[in-house]
Amino acid sequence: MRLGIDFGTTRVVVAAVDRGNYPVVSFDCPDGTVRDWYPPLIAVEEGVRSYGWDAWAAQGRPGVTLIRSIKRVLPDAGPESLIALGSEGVPLLTLLVEMAQSLRSQLHTRSNLDLAPGEPLEVLLGVPANANSNQRFLTAEAFRAAGFDVLGLLNEPSAASIEFSHRQSDSGAKSSDLILVYDLGGGTFDVSLMERSEREHVVVATESIATLGGDDFDELLAELALELAGHASERLELTAVEEFLLLEECRQKKEALHPNTRRLVIDLDIAREGWGQIAVPVADFYERCQALVDETLHAAEDLLTRTHEASPVSLYVTGGGSELPLVSRLLRERFGKRVKRSAYTRAATAIGLAIQADAQSGYRLRERFTRWFGVWREADAGRHIQFDALFERGAALPGPGEPPLEQTRRYAPVHNIGHFRYLECSRRNQAGEPVGDLTAWDDIRFPFDPQLATLARFDNVPVSHSALAEGQIIEEKYQVDASGSVHVTISNLTGKYSRTYRLGRWAVPEATITPQKTRGRRKKASA
Repeated sequence: MRLGIDFGTTRVVVAAVDRGNYPVVSFDCPDGTVRDWYPPLIAVEEGVRSYGWDAWAAQGRPGVTLIRSIKRVLPDAGPESLIALGSEGVPLLTLLVEMAQSLRSQLHTRSNLDLAPGEPLEVLLGVPANANSNQRFLTAEAFRAAGFDVLGLLNEPSAASIEFSHRQSDSGAKSSDLILVYDLGGGTFDVSLMERSEREHVVVATESIATLGGDDFDELLAELALELAGHASERLELTAVEEFLLLEECRQKKEALHPNTRRLVIDLDIAREGWGQIAVPVADFYERCQALVDETLHAAEDLLTRTHEASPVSLYVTGGGSELPLVSRLLRERFGKRVKRSAYTRAATAIGLAIQADAQSGYRLRERFTRWFGVWREADAGRHIQFDALFERGAALPGPGEPPLEQTRRYAPVHNIGHFRYLECSRRNQAGEPVGDLTAWDDIRFPFDPQLATLARFDNVPVSHSALAEGQIIEEKYQVDASGSVHVTISNLTGKYSRTYRLGRWAVPEATITPQKTRGRRKKASA
């Protein structure tokens, strides 16, 4: 069976391919209810890890460590990054694989899918438009190692645009050929301008805020409730479980908001007995949220300005975070009647992924690089360092089944070892230097001197000028597939040896990450 899986920050939503229909999958939960999502939640109880609805059932029990919103650590982590779970650190990739295995098991045993035992599951996975190469690898590798057949990765706003077009064609409605997808999820915000002709969608441009989503609204509501109740100074005393329960209470009350709600009653006793209940005026809550919503509006306007787009554009609103009534009000004030809200706000991405996964649907998509990707190089005999942009922001990615995008560099070296420091950035200045949102990735060393070719590591080998290396010809061949994953093969053509690397964040020592400390604490987005 083919599935579209939106691996979200606060919810995993799955849609199935069923003879031209794309129903959202529902799960039987331990409390007897049926829900159409799976929580990306981790619980540790007496050293035993559980995931999803099993982890959900463990909340509130004494001695349980809970982690929510694990997706938020992916942009700055590698597969060997250690995630703090109580007194131990567990590699991030291990947790992601176990979570994907749990999801696969529950799709077979607790969902409304009619699956035969051991039936293979082919999946198209959604990732944020701002996802870097590292995050894309972690997502795809976790599901592959968990037993899924990964068809590929698709940017979440792109998937939502496919759902929009499919729904419009089914209803016979007409809309503009340009769609601005406003995707405010639980942990990230993306806005993408899509151009479509019949059933082909082309990504024109994308803007993203990697650290803004519905989680931040939960955090603001929690802060406000504790301040009004006089417990703000005691928040640091909360255990991880109490903090989780506080934010879950705020999330549930936030999601129950409707345009006529005047106050939210937050039950603080859920987090710590004796704190009581507090009524939070909705107007005060919205006042705190407005700056975050304004950031998303500015990003959407900047994208339209940057693309000089004056043609009619349908603004399609999706993502669970966009359900906050304040978001709809401010969008309509800014964009008027162009705003169209998805009928499946939380499921539009998963449905679009399923449509794209359906070989018979006929939809074709052209993705693009959302960042500049390159490497630092020495210039002027080592007196200067310059950024070599290997792939430009906006460059079209190959389609599924097409040959990879390639770039080649060839030169004669002067040092015994090549030191390659890779980088992604959101913008470049007039001098071509990387600015804006920067992500430093692998720090790779390759032996230019053939006498060093048999060494496995070069940490203790000093980089120096080498007469022998100067006689070699080095080639770097970079390949990018449809998902945006980058591989490089570095070859000594003279010495006839080479090494291939998947670029991400594998070559640097990783510090332990404690998600509880980062949850809800948002970094200001780079300009």
